[in-house]
Amino acid sequence: MTLLFVLLTIALLVILIVWAKLNPFLSFLISAIAAGFLLGLPADQVASSIQKGMGALLGDLVIVIVTGAMLGKLVAESGAAQRIAGFLMGVFGEKYITWAMALTGLVVGIPLFYNVGFVLLVPLAFTLSYQYKLPAVYVGIPLLAALSVTHGFLPPHPSPAALVGQFGANMGLTLLYGGIVAIPTIILAGPLLAPFLKGISSQPLKTFQAEPKPESELPSIGNSVFTALLPVVLLVATTVLSLSVSPDNPQRPLLNFLANPSVVMLVSVAYATYSLGLRRKQTMAQLMDIYTVATKDISMILLIVAGAGALKQIFTDSGVSLALAEGIQSWDMHPLILAWLITAVIRIAVGSATVAGLTTAGILAPLVPTLDVDPNLLVLSIGAGSLVFSHFNDGGFWMCKEYFNLSIKDTLKSWTLMETIVAVAGLGGVLLLDLLLKVL
Repeated sequence: MTLLFVLLTIALLVILIVWAKLNPFLSFLISAIAAGFLLGLPADQVASSIQKGMGALLGDLVIVIVTGAMLGKLVAESGAAQRIAGFLMGVFGEKYITWAMALTGLVVGIPLFYNVGFVLLVPLAFTLSYQYKLPAVYVGIPLLAALSVTHGFLPPHPSPAALVGQFGANMGLTLLYGGIVAIPTIILAGPLLAPFLKGISSQPLKTFQAEPKPESELPSIGNSVFTALLPVVLLVATTVLSLSVSPDNPQRPLLNFLANPSVVMLVSVAYATYSLGLRRKQTMAQLMDIYTVATKDISMILLIVAGAGALKQIFTDSGVSLALAEGIQSWDMHPLILAWLITAVIRIAVGSATVAGLTTAGILAPLVPTLDVDPNLLVLSIGAGSLVFSHFNDGGFWMCKEYFNLSIKDTLKSWTLMETIVAVAGLGGVLLLDLLLKVL
């Protein structure tokens, strides 16, 4: 019966989001309350479990997500993203335009949230398609593939960052492994897929054409790239140092502090405030206004993450994890494939990659110690599953359709196909990496 109640809870969550069109945060809260009563928790404990779950998850993540939004917004507003895109196009030229767009999406997509990256970079893709007289879908799909991969695989994006916290993974290692899986995945779903989409007719709306800043107002390429990638540099560097320093080293506590993702993101935002703001004659008041807008942009994401934490805590406090552990252990399936499959089913039903990833995490987080699997790879497996088969219930599907001015059929043939390739290739990459790590 326990497994049946879990499935009923997930079904309720799907119905509330998809059919009733209820806000995901409210849907999570209602589903968590229903799960608490179905799973036999005392009435007075249901509310306390929800509060505990929300606080525990947000306590680990709120700094990372908010500072990540601030950094991404400043990278966009300062023109740093435009500078990076223009530089890469100058290096690659028309012949390798799809590779340039994929690399642009990867570099700029790391600090930018998906929606911000989409709105910022897609108009640049349209500008390039007009300039070189190339199909817009052919130019744009590699960019969208890279943005999707960074959104699903790499911290500090909300879903992978939340999964790292729930599974007790290492954010630096997850980022390192994610980068290894991300590059071939982007190549397959981007530059290699793009030539097959040249026949898709697209007339992007003039409303979405880019309005680039004058060249004189852009930051230098060195400043743009270094500032955008500083969180990656710091996370990887401190992780490598942590692995090479013994636990009894007197410098270990300081290193652990510096390697904390919240500290890394605070340092990155502080540096960006100077390098892309104060150094370029912007006032502190102007910069704080940018940061205020950024926090408004991701407020709902924070609430959805909190709601997922509430559902996870209900599953934990009710003891459902033990029943699920017994059931899952009897399944003859690799844990990474199982995690991908659960996430994929929820993603197809609900439409939101973030909701799919966090819902799966709520189910599997208590079971991680029993699954004999690297938690960093589990994060990536769920991230891949959360991107599969984007269709009518996904906002990204409609953004692609409307921005590129495509038919439903052509959106399915381009966007949906690309997302599915990302999901399948991502899982393949994770399984290969798991095999390699076990051999080593």
